[in-house]
Formats: sequence, C-alpha cells, structure tokens
Amino acid sequence: MKKGCFLSVVVAFLATLGCNAQPRSINRTTVGNVDLKRYMGRWYEIARFDHSFERHLEQCEAYYAILPDGTISVTNSGVSTKSGERKMSIGKAKLGKVPGQLRVSFFWIFYSDYNILALGDDYDWALVGSRSHKYLWILSRTPHISEATKEHILGIARVRGYDTDDLIWVKQ
Repeated sequence: MKKGCFLSVVVAFLATLGCNAQPRSINRTTVGNVDLKRYMGRWYEIARFDHSFERHLEQCEAYYAILPDGTISVTNSGVSTKSGERKMSIGKAKLGKVPGQLRVSFFWIFYSDYNILALGDDYDWALVGSRSHKYLWILSRTPHISEATKEHILGIARVRGYDTDDLIWVKQ
C-alpha cells in the first residue's frame, strides 16, 4: 500500500511540473510605423519555420497590393517539390491593432497575426512572426540575401527569443 501511495505522489508531482512549464518567451513587439506603400509588392521567402501549409514548397513568394477599399491583397505561391507545379493561395489582410501588424486571412473569417518584427531601412528585408513562437519568416526583395544580412536578421530573431536552428532555408 505504501509503495502504491508513494508512486501516486511521485506521478502527481511530475504532472504538476509539466503544468507549470512556461511557454517560450518571445518578444513580439512590431517595428512600429510601416510605410505600407513601400511594403507592398513582391517578397521572396528566404527562410521559415516548418508548418503544414508550406510543407514541400520551394521558390516561395508573397505579393501584397493595397486594394481600393483599403484592405490588402495577399498572394502566396511556391513550387511543389512533389509535382513541380506552382501552388497559389490568395487572401486578404487588414491593419492590426498596432502599427506594424496586419491580420491576414486565407479562409474567410479566420484571421492570423502578421507581425513585422524587423525591417531593413530600405524595405529590402523583413522578419515576420505571429503571436505564436511557431511561426517565423525571413523575407527579401531579392531571391537571395548576403551572409552579413542573414547573420544580422538571425541575431535579431535570437534576441527576440526565436530558435533560429529550426529555420528551413527555402530554395529559390
């Protein structure tokens, strides 16, 4: 009986340890004011965290355009490594609650955070995340970035709490 009671106490203690585990601390502060007209246009996806909606895609691009009603057209595309076909998703975005944040939807009423975490002075690269630590993208106006720019962006991501070892480098 004592052995069973002791085992129950140990199991309960270990269970509470798991409940008290803190999620990864991520600094989600956006860059602040963004000139949306400068941000619009074509972006190449340089790197990303793995997620199902872009799995097996390379040569990934995003294209943003301001629509007459003030919303933003979002067109994401990438070439499937399985079929060789270009896959495309068309959505829309609207301004978020804080500068540097958009709310993006590809599925009718379901919106996700799009937080511009860092941005090159010339709008030549962007580090984008969401409210979750599971999403991170490095975008560039060109299909490739210099090693110095790459290390600079990775440094920003690490300081913000992201595990950059999890990034997938997208073949362009």
